[in-house]
Amino acid sequence: MTGPKIAFIGAGSTVFMKNIVGDALQRPALAGARLALMDPNTERLEESAIVANKLATTLGVPTKVTTTTSQRAALDGADFVVVAFQIGGYEPCTVTDFEVPKKYGLRHTIADTLGVGGIMRALRTVPHLWKLCDDMLAVCPHAIMLQYVNPMAINTWAIAEKYPAIRQVGLCHSVQGTAEELAKDLDLPIERIRYRSAGINHMAFYLNFEGAMEDGSYRDLYPDLIKAYREGRAPKPGWNPRCPNKVRYEMLTRVGYFVTESSEHFAEYTPWFIKRDRPDLIEKYGIPLDEYPKRCIEQVERWNSEAEEYRKADTIEVAASREYASSIMNSAWTGEPSVIYGNVRNNGYITSLPEGCAVEVPCLVDRNGIQPTHVGALPPQLAAMMRTNINVQELTVAALMEESREHIYHAAMMDPHTAAELDLDQIWQLVDDLLAAHGEWLPPWARVERKQRVA
Repeated sequence: MTGPKIAFIGAGSTVFMKNIVGDALQRPALAGARLALMDPNTERLEESAIVANKLATTLGVPTKVTTTTSQRAALDGADFVVVAFQIGGYEPCTVTDFEVPKKYGLRHTIADTLGVGGIMRALRTVPHLWKLCDDMLAVCPHAIMLQYVNPMAINTWAIAEKYPAIRQVGLCHSVQGTAEELAKDLDLPIERIRYRSAGINHMAFYLNFEGAMEDGSYRDLYPDLIKAYREGRAPKPGWNPRCPNKVRYEMLTRVGYFVTESSEHFAEYTPWFIKRDRPDLIEKYGIPLDEYPKRCIEQVERWNSEAEEYRKADTIEVAASREYASSIMNSAWTGEPSVIYGNVRNNGYITSLPEGCAVEVPCLVDRNGIQPTHVGALPPQLAAMMRTNINVQELTVAALMEESREHIYHAAMMDPHTAAELDLDQIWQLVDDLLAAHGEWLPPWARVERKQRVA
């Protein structure tokens, strides 16, 4: 049986493409998939094609791989569309999002989800996602979009707002990845952990986190996590030596629940951890300022060595990743059900968050596609924190939908971290500087001439 057509938009993200394709090709129903790899960078596209073909050879599957620089050609007849691009790249745009705010004393760790960095990334990214939606409606209107692009919540919201017919889900690995980290901190196998999470992307919380007992019952593990933190046994060293993960444990002791995204991310979504006049906080919680630029440099260096190895290798080792994409494709294609955590429009799934915002909830997947589940009301302290982030997301989506530059300033002034550090004049000037610096990476209505002041 011929497998589905999978279009990969942004296939030049070769390592990520390798993980998704490697997962998919290990599933019998997807082994005969037709892979259409698309990227405007022909060099990276060629590297990705080499990797994809060698994955197919390694696994002995009849996958057909094609490449193109035409987005619509890649999408034509697709059943699934995986999106993984970064508009503006590390240079110049990520560098800009870090260096310009520094002139105002505003520091960041990741700057891709919220804050002025997340707002600017959204302004660069959403128009391209909308063009993708246009092309999908023309040549693959029933395809499922698996969207891995940040800022995830803003992107998901903006797509649902302008293209409600698109079958989309925003995907992240923070829920399942953090569950594995917590199991490690407690010296428990992940197979014995049961949890339920809900919220918004990068600020969802485990509403319950439990361990399976020998008699088949379940025990609340939150007291164990708090005890381990207070006794200095948790968090244990993780993959990133620059971030000891203390912020999330501190939040657990304050609000009673553990957040799913990393400490370096969470630190910049709130006003409590990164302050220009409080280096003691940076030291106490091990907050890695400028973390994302460092990762970008490391990833480029690592890829430069790996690319040559892949070119020379006859086969490529295939290991399962944490990503949900292959589970979704398999379930939608075969009907075999699975449960994933997805970012979707809030159609009453979380009743204590605004209707229409983007929420991250458990979803059933089968032949009917992505089916989000009802969560109900969140603990009020969690919903309150999320709404501070949703304010920024809502105003950024409004800016994009209405082509309103004024709403860009409004979004920035509502950001918890930015508002804790800068006054209104500084926020307005910073936004002007960022808009001027990004120039043609932005839609025409958002561009500002350098030194121009906007009334």
